[in-house]
Amino acid sequence: MMQCIFLLSDSGEVMLEKQLTGHRVDRSICAWFWEQSIAQGDSFKFMPVIASPTHYIFQVFREGITFLACTQVEMPPLMATEFLCRVADVLSDYLGGLNEDLIKDNFVIVYELLDEMIDNGFPLTTEPNILREMIAPPNIVSKMLSVVTGTSSNVSNTLPVATASCVPWRKMDPKNTSNEVYVDLVEEMDAIISRDGTLVKCEIYGEVQVNSHLSGLPDLTLSFANASILNDVRFHPCVRLRPWESQQILSFVPPDGQFKLMSYRVKKLKNIPIYVKPQLSSDSGMCRISVLVGIKNDPRKPIDSITVEFQLPPCVLSANLTPNHGTVNILASKTCSWSIGRLPKDKAPSLSGTLVLAAGLERLPVFPTFQVGFRVMGIALSGLQMDKLDFKNLPSRPYKGFRGLTRAGEYQVRS
Repeated sequence: MMQCIFLLSDSGEVMLEKQLTGHRVDRSICAWFWEQSIAQGDSFKFMPVIASPTHYIFQVFREGITFLACTQVEMPPLMATEFLCRVADVLSDYLGGLNEDLIKDNFVIVYELLDEMIDNGFPLTTEPNILREMIAPPNIVSKMLSVVTGTSSNVSNTLPVATASCVPWRKMDPKNTSNEVYVDLVEEMDAIISRDGTLVKCEIYGEVQVNSHLSGLPDLTLSFANASILNDVRFHPCVRLRPWESQQILSFVPPDGQFKLMSYRVKKLKNIPIYVKPQLSSDSGMCRISVLVGIKNDPRKPIDSITVEFQLPPCVLSANLTPNHGTVNILASKTCSWSIGRLPKDKAPSLSGTLVLAAGLERLPVFPTFQVGFRVMGIALSGLQMDKLDFKNLPSRPYKGFRGLTRAGEYQVRS
């Protein structure tokens, strides 16, 4: 049972406080949390559960906002973490983004959503479709009416019928003029490549995202050609677990609109789409740098949005870098960003130049790590393949579409 929820800004300011039970949690817990965060650095933000002197604290960090849940009683930690993630997703969906200004401009909406999403410390209604029927999303008209009439509540006077049904994530008998469903495989590749080009680690985190506009109460079945490669699968509540456990088939009644059907990991991959070869040599207070980028394993689809970033060490006074393709920017934080875009066919992109070291240094004491970004449209690089999508309880056969997308996650090349 969660006893309180706090939302903290990037500067540690308490933007929102929601007491959930009769036990009141003092705001001093946020001051303790922020002091520990400053003392321990960024690693503290990746600790999902923290034991303070008085409470257990669960945290989720999104877009510069820290979501905290506090409790003094034993509870499943994943329930609190999953609920905070769902709160962040719902707020981002309602407000069209997630930042400090949006939260402050829509305090009423945020409090109304939390009132419906949690009851006496336990999660209640977390489905975006049902919440939208309960609480109207903010828009210019509603804001003007609240100013004119003096009323600021967006809560509906009637309870959605779906809350009492066996499929509470779906509106009751929705009508869609165009019956269609789209399934996207969206993947992020995390990789670590050593300085000699050896692949140390490569895995993919993926999501099956569905955009459904089907009338009535459809029953869908999605199967994969090679589901055995999937690890750490997580499902939307609409998925029936027994068909997956017995046949690795996704059987579900979909929500209306866009939602995440499942997430997964594919581990121990051997192939990466592009290579980045950095070479650094330093002497006499200068460091010469050369970076080459090219295709390593051709995915047979265009690779675009390629970027290479690295942090210049503090001992570097100035940098003179020149690319043969794309543009280079050195930010005030000493982050060098090389934007390549799509690889040209006639030459391999390269970046070369010199770094001037601080006085008294002959060689570069610390070598940077290169962060690589890219995007491949039309393919899932994990190798996951969708087999077929079947429909039941539909009067006519709907249109269905499939698409794949892979982009770089934590893709690091050491130098």
